[in-house]
Amino acid sequence: MKFIIAPDSFKGGLTAKEAAQAIKTGLQRVFPEAEYILIPMADGGEGTVQSLVDATAGQLITTKVHNPLNQLVDAQYGILGNQQTAVIEMAQASGLQFVNQQTANPLVTTTFGTGELILDALNHQVQKIIIGLGGSATIDGGAGMAQALGAQLLDQDGHEIGFGGGALDQLATINLDQLDSRLKTTTIQIASDVTNPLTGENGAAPVFGPQKGATSVMVTTLDANLHHYAAVIKQFTGVDIEQVPGAGAAGGLGASLLAFTQAEMARGIELVVKATHLTEQARGADFVITGEGGIDFQTKFGKTPFGVARATKAVAPNAPVIVLTGNVGKGVASLYSADAIDAIFATPAGAKSLDQALKDAPNDIAQTAENVARLIKVAR
Repeated sequence: MKFIIAPDSFKGGLTAKEAAQAIKTGLQRVFPEAEYILIPMADGGEGTVQSLVDATAGQLITTKVHNPLNQLVDAQYGILGNQQTAVIEMAQASGLQFVNQQTANPLVTTTFGTGELILDALNHQVQKIIIGLGGSATIDGGAGMAQALGAQLLDQDGHEIGFGGGALDQLATINLDQLDSRLKTTTIQIASDVTNPLTGENGAAPVFGPQKGATSVMVTTLDANLHHYAAVIKQFTGVDIEQVPGAGAAGGLGASLLAFTQAEMARGIELVVKATHLTEQARGADFVITGEGGIDFQTKFGKTPFGVARATKAVAPNAPVIVLTGNVGKGVASLYSADAIDAIFATPAGAKSLDQALKDAPNDIAQTAENVARLIKVAR
């Protein structure tokens, strides 16, 4: 038998690679001679770099960048096994983990460090960059990133505007003469399930501002400043990004990526499926085992288990897709009705605290996988 094992991470407990190994351990107790293909997965959010590096035998790169508060920190990104593709989580440089209740202020936080990560990837001669946009501490429209890449964002006196969304209203001129020329020949794929535009009631500031520390007054200011930023971009580049779905992702980072680079938007899970060659490896599979820390009705909107199910069903329609998860949430019946996921199993053995569940996760996942395998054996 051929098993495809393609889980996401069990956040706080196991990486996707570790979860895949635990599943294999349990299955092998029953089917020691079966073929097992382990493909660590992700959906474009936290853990995507590690999963893709693990899945492709790539490497992690550590470099110094500026965090949202303009402080030097270490950040990591990945280069996949083909040495042609880099994968970046913008949160590594510009994420919420760098601010606290006192320092979270999107009027000043910047995406400059994300631009520095892109530059470092370009220095490794990659041809493609995948960028995950979740978890940002910023609402600067991606202006800081653009500045790091060489774009000159100038005020009416010809001086560079400051960092943060609070400075965007000072923008008068955009000069792209010094923009890194390698961006013209590098494909950038934006991994994000966010479809919010840059401005308006569903824009970056009203929807995401409060979680990044914005007060109601700040939200109004930021939305107006992003509107101004979009207008100046259109004036100097001819690109109208203000209402493009996804432009508001990561505090508007999506907007600058679309305006200043050869970027395209895509669902995170679809990019990961392609990068890991999941569908090619799933041909001829007898069973597909996937999973993550928790699933509920939202799983069908781009989360890993549902994405794995849809991708593998396309090439192995008769292979049941089985999900192992630490927590079964509300509305999972809707996942069955979509003709993708065939069975869902919770992994924790007995009632226990969250801390204990995380400690026990490897053994519990392996035991659940063994139970599934025994059921398969009886059924066959």
